[in-house]
Amino acid sequence: MTDTARGFLAVATSERALGQVTNLGSGFEVSIGDTVRIIGRQMGRELELVTAEARVRPKASEVERLWAANDRAREVCDWTPAYGGLDGFERGIAETAAWFSNPENLRRYKHDVYNV
Repeated sequence: MTDTARGFLAVATSERALGQVTNLGSGFEVSIGDTVRIIGRQMGRELELVTAEARVRPKASEVERLWAANDRAREVCDWTPAYGGLDGFERGIAETAAWFSNPENLRRYKHDVYNV
């Protein structure tokens, strides 16, 4: 079971989580650029980041880093991410890259459909 599914289950079954905002994040932050570099490294590719000036948003209008604290999930649900921190993030990217590298999985992947 993935971190997110385990987290949803932990929150749903914790009476102490009732009425609480509970983040299920990994407890660390990573930039978009670093994410691209990690993906490239895990896939054995050197990627070049290219910025299309026409797509650059105005200053202070874009979030460039995200971080979800998971303190409350740990406190009220006894939940911690199995893929936490940079190590966990890299493991997750490696597993995702391996999944996409399998032709059988790729045949089932609907890249042209937005699923919710």
